[in-house]
Amino acid sequence: MRTPSRLAVGGAVLLALVLACVVGPWILTPAGDGDPVHAALLPPGAEVSVIDLDDGRTVVAPAVERRDGLLRINGTKRTTDIDPDRVLSIREARMWLGSDRFGRDILPRLLRAGRISLLIAALGVAISLMIGLAVGLAAATGGRTVDAVLMRCVDALLAFPVLLLLILVSTLFRPGPGLLVAILGLVSWMSLARLVRGQVLSLRNRSFIHAAQVAGTSWHRIWTLHYIPNLKAPLAQDTALRMGDLVLAEATLSFLGLGIPASLPSWGVMIAEGQRAMIDGWWLSVFPGIAITALVISLALIGDGIQKIGKASA
Repeated sequence: MRTPSRLAVGGAVLLALVLACVVGPWILTPAGDGDPVHAALLPPGAEVSVIDLDDGRTVVAPAVERRDGLLRINGTKRTTDIDPDRVLSIREARMWLGSDRFGRDILPRLLRAGRISLLIAALGVAISLMIGLAVGLAAATGGRTVDAVLMRCVDALLAFPVLLLLILVSTLFRPGPGLLVAILGLVSWMSLARLVRGQVLSLRNRSFIHAAQVAGTSWHRIWTLHYIPNLKAPLAQDTALRMGDLVLAEATLSFLGLGIPASLPSWGVMIAEGQRAMIDGWWLSVFPGIAITALVISLALIGDGIQKIGKASA
């Protein structure tokens, strides 16, 4: 696949996922907020009747019929008869991705979970970007002693498996969303620091940098005019790949029960919930897994395309 095609495909998939997760929950009306008695584990594409009762409850069922003057609701676990006078309204709906074991519509839940997963990963990337830039710049411009100390610290952290470090910290602190963002950012900046340091060291010996220094150009103008423009492509590529890594890391921690609580669903939480009903409800884990796969592949295509463009323009 050519580089423009990779960028176009990756960007289109990423844009579609982000827009669906951000806008989708506001547009879609869930077929039901949950009815484990009548609508648990309905397959994808199931048509349901949503019945609003006079006591404020909502009943979701795949089949409703009138019999002997009563409204008979044929559910997945039992059949219930309701007095028609208690029914305020009946409307038809479709569960495009099925329902979970609590009778909740999967599609709106999947989009809300994607919004949480994307937000956690994006904030984690922002934290790692700030730390990595600061450490990389300090190592490249702070002299040999500072460079040696910082890079040995980076090497030591890189030698420790990141997933094990994430599991260890998550086990000790049992993070919520805010702490999970901080943990993901604090354990993912090391390779970025090395990248920034290498780029700055290679640029520092270029003739245009020496010419700017001889001309008396201030250090912040040198950074603005020369360093930062040359760091844009490597940072953009690293950000795309790191975003995919943090989405996978968050999903892994949530799947293991060490991420955000189940009351705030993410794609990892949905996969963990789906494994309990894999035989009867394969769709519970498959659709979140497809969403994670599509997101990570699209980010990898974008990162690869940026890298190829950077090499071509170098």
